[in-house]
Amino acid sequence: MPTGSEAANEARKQRKIQKSVDRKDASKPKSADAHSMQAAARKYPAPPFPKQHHPKPGEEWKIEPPPMYDAPFYIGSKKLDGKVALITGGDSGIGRAVAVLFAREGADIAVSYLSEDRDAEATKKAVEAEGRKCILLPGDVTERDYCRKAVAETVKKFGRLDVLVNNAAFQIHSAEFKDLTEEHFDTTLKTNLYGYFYMAQEAVPHMKPGSAIINTGSVTGIDGSKELIDYSMTKGGIHAFTRALSGNLISKGIRVNAVAPGPVWTPLNPSEKEAEDVSKFGEKTPMKRPAQPEEIAPAYVFLASSHCSSYITGEVLPIIGGY
Repeated sequence: MPTGSEAANEARKQRKIQKSVDRKDASKPKSADAHSMQAAARKYPAPPFPKQHHPKPGEEWKIEPPPMYDAPFYIGSKKLDGKVALITGGDSGIGRAVAVLFAREGADIAVSYLSEDRDAEATKKAVEAEGRKCILLPGDVTERDYCRKAVAETVKKFGRLDVLVNNAAFQIHSAEFKDLTEEHFDTTLKTNLYGYFYMAQEAVPHMKPGSAIINTGSVTGIDGSKELIDYSMTKGGIHAFTRALSGNLISKGIRVNAVAPGPVWTPLNPSEKEAEDVSKFGEKTPMKRPAQPEEIAPAYVFLASSHCSSYITGEVLPIIGGY
C-alpha cells in the first residue's frame, strides 16, 4: 500500500496533469467555425448561421447562406448516360443536388415537388445547364393519383424510367410528446411513408432490370431524436421499407437502397427549427458543421449507377459527419 507521502505525490501529479490540460482547453479558440472540418476543394459554411425561420414547405432561395448544390469540382463520367430519373423533393436541398449530378452523369430528370415553383425552376435551369432535359411535376406525394400521374408523365416525356429517388419529406419538431397532434403525426407519416410507397409502387412496372430505387432515410431513423418522434419513426420505417422492398424486387433486377444523412443545410431545417436553433445547426457533429447538399449527392450517383453498385441492394448508407 502507498504511504501518505506517496499518495500525496500521486495526487499532486494528477493535479499537475489536470492543470496542463485545463490550460490547453482554455487556449483553444471557441468559434465553431474555427473547428469545422474542411476536407473538400472549397470551404463550407459552419455555424453560427444567421437566425432565420421560414414558413413550410421551405424555399431554398430564401435561405442564408444559400445551400451549396452545384459541386463544381465533381466531374461526370457517363455513369447514368441515357438514363431517366424521377426525383421527389427535387426542387431544393439534397434533391436539387442529386438532380444536378445525375444530369452531369448523363441522365434526364423529372422533378417532383409540392409548390415551390421558384426553386423548381432554378433546378430545371441547373439541369439544362448540364446539357440534359428536365420536366417539372408539381403536386402532393401523399396522394396516390398524383404519384400515378407523375410517373406516367415521366415515361410519356422520356420514354422510360430507370431511377426513382424518394426524397420528399415533412419534418417539424415537437418538444413535448403530449403536443404532437394527430394532424401533425398524420402529415409526417403520409408524406414520408405513403409518398415513398405510392411512388415506388407506381414506378416499378415501368422499370427494367438494372433500374434502381433510392430512398432518403436519416440518422434519426438510426438513433432517434427526442423532439422528432414522428419523423424518426418514419425514417426508421424507410430503412425497413428499403431492406424489405430490395428483397421483393431482386428477382426483377431492380436494386433498392437508402442514404441516411445527418444534418444537411437544406430548406427542411430552417423551416423546422426555431431561429436560435437554426443558427447553431450542425455544430454538435464531429465536423462542427452540417453537410452541404453537394456533399451528399455523390452517394446517390453511386447507388443509382450499375457501374458502381451492381452488387449492392438493401443497404442503408449513413452519411453523418463522423458520428
